[in-house]
Amino acid sequence: MSLPAQAEEGRLSLRERIAQRRAATAPTPAAAALPLTPGDHEIRVAHQGLERKVVVHVPRAAEAGQPLPLVLALHGGGGFAEFMADDARYGLIRAADEGGFIVAFPNGYSRFAGGRLATWNAGACCGDARDRQVDDVGFLRAVVAQLQAHAHIDSARIFATGMSNGGMMAYRLACEASDLFRAVASVAGTDNTLQCTPARPVSVLHIHARDDDHVLFEGGAGPGAFRDANKVTDFTSVPETMRRWAQRDRCEGAPQRTQSFAGASCEAYARCAQGVRVELCVTDSGGHSWPGGVSRRGKAPSSTAFDAARLIWDFFAASSAPR
Repeated sequence: MSLPAQAEEGRLSLRERIAQRRAATAPTPAAAALPLTPGDHEIRVAHQGLERKVVVHVPRAAEAGQPLPLVLALHGGGGFAEFMADDARYGLIRAADEGGFIVAFPNGYSRFAGGRLATWNAGACCGDARDRQVDDVGFLRAVVAQLQAHAHIDSARIFATGMSNGGMMAYRLACEASDLFRAVASVAGTDNTLQCTPARPVSVLHIHARDDDHVLFEGGAGPGAFRDANKVTDFTSVPETMRRWAQRDRCEGAPQRTQSFAGASCEAYARCAQGVRVELCVTDSGGHSWPGGVSRRGKAPSSTAFDAARLIWDFFAASSAPR
């Protein structure tokens, strides 16, 4: 691609870039089987009679032909794939380009054709996905399998992150798909799984604001949660979430301070089974939002203490280092 063409592509929105690529590719079965080249794509993944879209960004690092890490990024409850792929809000496409990993944004379960107002069945939460007992673990396994069929992915470096209900879903993947996911990171979404017996230790990063008014730091659903209380749950607290994972990963000793920022700090258990890491980063403010991003209109500003996308990728990269 020429430099002027690259500049023009950079000015297009994600939706426009996907539409442009779709128009340039003949809609045939052969085209659907083509490898995913650098840029933005939309694929469809079917599981248990449901077909859902997945927005995928492949970095230019793919041109080197080496296997790349894969990160699944799961939107919050009531969100949708393109919302999570909005770099102004989450910065994950920028992080993928800088870190050289493929990032995929699957859509949760939605009753609507466009995929809006979607949720994930993360156990005790949330919404229609939970109430209909949607097999989201199976769906996300299918997403990974389809991406592996069309992109050069390092099977030892597959990760999941998410916001709120999406972060809760990442915890469910750590519990039920630890054979596939090496590490998970959750922002503003605690562990609300109903059962958890991971086949192997999984590194866990949790990011949460003390003043979160939706998923309360000390547990429970706050005033910012869904208006219909039946669509959420009595959320697990952050301290209990970290206690559970320290126990599951057989961590020893007390967590130690690892990083300090203006308005935030991180602490981690350094001695866990098979060299995994369990880490918690807490911001003083920011409410129910993604640090370093732009929060929704009418909500408290996101914390600027650190860039969550970069912090998460640094954690994933360290989790995949040889032990």
